[in-house]
Amino acid sequence: MAVISLSRRLRRTPFSEGVEAAGVKGYTVYNRMLLPTVFRSVEEDYRHLKQAVQVWDVACERQVEIRGPDASRLMQMLTPRDLRRMLPGQCYYVPIVDETGGMLNDPVAVKLAEDRWWISIADSDLLFWVKAIAHGWRLDVLVDEPDVSPLAVQGPKADDLMAAVFGDRVRDIRFFRFDMLDFQGRSLAVARSGYSKQGGFEIYVEGGDIGMPLWNALMEAGRDMDVHAGCPNLIERIESGLLSYGNDMTDDNTPHECGLGRFCNTQTAIGCIGRDALLRVAKEGPVQQIRPIEIHGAAVPGCDRPWPLMAGGRQVGQVTSAAWSPDFETNVAIGMVRMTHWDEGTELDVVTPEGARAATVNEMFWN
Repeated sequence: MAVISLSRRLRRTPFSEGVEAAGVKGYTVYNRMLLPTVFRSVEEDYRHLKQAVQVWDVACERQVEIRGPDASRLMQMLTPRDLRRMLPGQCYYVPIVDETGGMLNDPVAVKLAEDRWWISIADSDLLFWVKAIAHGWRLDVLVDEPDVSPLAVQGPKADDLMAAVFGDRVRDIRFFRFDMLDFQGRSLAVARSGYSKQGGFEIYVEGGDIGMPLWNALMEAGRDMDVHAGCPNLIERIESGLLSYGNDMTDDNTPHECGLGRFCNTQTAIGCIGRDALLRVAKEGPVQQIRPIEIHGAAVPGCDRPWPLMAGGRQVGQVTSAAWSPDFETNVAIGMVRMTHWDEGTELDVVTPEGARAATVNEMFWN
């Protein structure tokens, strides 16, 4: 089996010691950092995530910090989502687009103050884009990557575990809001958010020196809750319709093609760099869009490259993520499908590495 050769170019995280002690079995590389992908098995991790609580090292979700008098102006230039009513203490899911309306990233924006923001990014070099916009427009801001490493707590027992470490005040945090809570004399932003639909929190650990003390405190407090180290789970992600930038969408796709039109206020998001291009897309509508796909038959292999979606001998899209779902007892997948074939119940064929399979546009597992 091939292994990842470690070097200083591939950064460890403040939680790597805990991840290794927990018996991690696989990694991927994400923003030049290690991201765990499996501990016991993908299916065992999936079952446990839905039943108990997990602590995830997601330090690879690097932050782009924007601070200064023009910080809010720069944030609005990056996204077609209207941020004028966003208040400090809120988190917004924000498509980031280029001048053509193409997706550069789909991060969570964290508004700390009018003049200070964090952008919690997916896997891309967004920092360089933001620096270029700030420099090109001569904005009065500083843009850099702070020493902030997210740690996620996900699963149905997440509230209980977090309350055991941070106190009952954590239970009052609303969805996509954050509060500043104390841990060992350090004030940390704790948000009710995360890359699963099982409920939970993301802790923005400012200062790598307290990474392992926090990891150990959560593990100790969760002994009676069956806490485990975990990671974003492929099966649960696809079932939940959570997209992966670089897998399910790239800069060749607009937010509307990615089903993110509801996060685009192109009429009112004045200043967004891609606004003019997206106004045309919004008027004409996308010709292709992401859809949930059921692939019939036995479990499919891992999808490490796009699989063509066919209809009548003609390609009408591609599958970008796929996995066997134990709960739905079928293969669930995410696909980009042309408008002629994206309606619920449309029958297609998908060309997998093991041959063609019957497939259906099926929204049952996203409802």
